[in-house]
Amino acid sequence: MKHLLKLLDLSTEEIIDILNLADQLKYELKHGIPHPHLKGKTLGMIFQKSSTRTRVSFETGMYQLGGYPLFLSSNDLQIGRGEPVQDTARVLSRYLDGIMIRTFEQAEVEALAEYGNIPIINGLTDFCHPCQVLADLMTIREFKGSFDGLKMCFIGDGNNMANSLIVGGLKVGMSVSIACPKDYRPPKEILDFAAKYDNFEITDSPAQAAKNADVLYTDVWASMGQEGEAEKRKKAFAGYQINDEIMSVANADAMVLHCLPAHREEEITAKVFEEHANEIFEEAENRLHAQKAVMVKLMA
Repeated sequence: MKHLLKLLDLSTEEIIDILNLADQLKYELKHGIPHPHLKGKTLGMIFQKSSTRTRVSFETGMYQLGGYPLFLSSNDLQIGRGEPVQDTARVLSRYLDGIMIRTFEQAEVEALAEYGNIPIINGLTDFCHPCQVLADLMTIREFKGSFDGLKMCFIGDGNNMANSLIVGGLKVGMSVSIACPKDYRPPKEILDFAAKYDNFEITDSPAQAAKNADVLYTDVWASMGQEGEAEKRKKAFAGYQINDEIMSVANADAMVLHCLPAHREEEITAKVFEEHANEIFEEAENRLHAQKAVMVKLMA
């Protein structure tokens, strides 16, 4: 594994290896055991999208690993003023030991990897969110013990979260069911990947997708950059909500996850959110541990 660009690039074994290391690093942190695996290393963090969890977890994680995180806003970099991404990659490769980028176009992340010679970590693009889903898988295994026999259901937009959940969920052996309006389905590349698996289902019925689910997941209806479509999307996604009715068709011990931020009473009711807040905020914490594992795998 040279980079973390998308989960499609990783084998099942590589994903499990990251999760196992994340568990170990979490245990060590909770028990005060230092793990300065990246002492003397520097991570450049390029942000073209705003962030709470990604920025704080990567900065804190790099510090805990003994390294130095460098926040690079696109407003401050020449990349924000027209410098080609390939030139930015070649320059930063001479200063840094790794780059994390949170941006819009997947092609930009892929170009950094192609033209640079240091590890590139995808902190989020419009196509996928691998770091979030590694934290999600870590959380599911933490609460459920293993992935064996589990069904994960995603309700909402066929967006970057749905894309990565489909890939990650299927690769670790879970059944995956997606409910989204027909006009908001995941892209062909993802559906072609999922079509190879017998344990994948896509439907426009949230109740059908949630039936006998062990894990229920949702995301906001309008992601960053889609604010202008908010009203249109509210109409399109009416009914695509995790609520008591949906919970009643899932398994009795089903857990609920959300990548945050959450819009209560849109994609999830405040009642269901608060009933499952422990799982959701453990999931948010696990961003720190999963990303530390990725950085150690790539940069140590």
